[in-house]
Amino acid sequence: MNLSGKNAIITGGGRGLGKSIALLLANEGVNIGITGRNEENLKMTVEEIRKSGVNAAYAVFSIDNEIHVKAGIESIAEQLGGVDILINNAGIGDFGSIEEMPSETWEQVIKTNLFGVYYAAKAVYPFLKEKGEGDIVNVASTAGLKGGPNMSAYAASKAAVVSLSQSMMAEWRKQNIRVITLTPSTIASDMSIQGGLTDGNPDKVLQPEDFAEWVRDILKMNRRALIANGSIFSTNP
Repeated sequence: MNLSGKNAIITGGGRGLGKSIALLLANEGVNIGITGRNEENLKMTVEEIRKSGVNAAYAVFSIDNEIHVKAGIESIAEQLGGVDILINNAGIGDFGSIEEMPSETWEQVIKTNLFGVYYAAKAVYPFLKEKGEGDIVNVASTAGLKGGPNMSAYAASKAAVVSLSQSMMAEWRKQNIRVITLTPSTIASDMSIQGGLTDGNPDKVLQPEDFAEWVRDILKMNRRALIANGSIFSTNP
């Protein structure tokens, strides 16, 4: 399926994984809206996106604030002329033992990673419903399929995203809205590298562009096909 001319919003699109997805989709002719908290990063990424000859816009907000999320997404939709695709990519990781992690930190991870997905999808849904089709890609993690030590907040948040996505799919599938849940293993993102999750060798694990290519290929599938959920791992030779 040709993606050229479609409009996509990517949360957390100013850097890292979200930026890689934004640039790759722009090369396919997709108009891009990105969101995040750092306006300088967003401005620079928008400039890069526009070099592909597509429209680009950004909105500055924290994904854990529903009012700001709704306003920001509506602003981008107005600038782009609608929304066809939402990539729910924004998220944080905070790692530590259950005993030692402050409850406030635990709660913030849940609010950002879970509520952020909910807020953004809820804000985009009216545009997709009106159009009669669309795609929502929720980025979860293999940690949401199997938790491990020192990742209770992150794993719980991503497990909840998986279940939330299943509910979204059940409610919106008959409206020709594809809800796709992706569970990558470790990707050499800023968060993973800074958190020491790449075993000191980021080149051995998945790269942001690997994941971006996967997202692009899924979106290009004929609309009669739906990848409801999928995992991608590094081969770790």
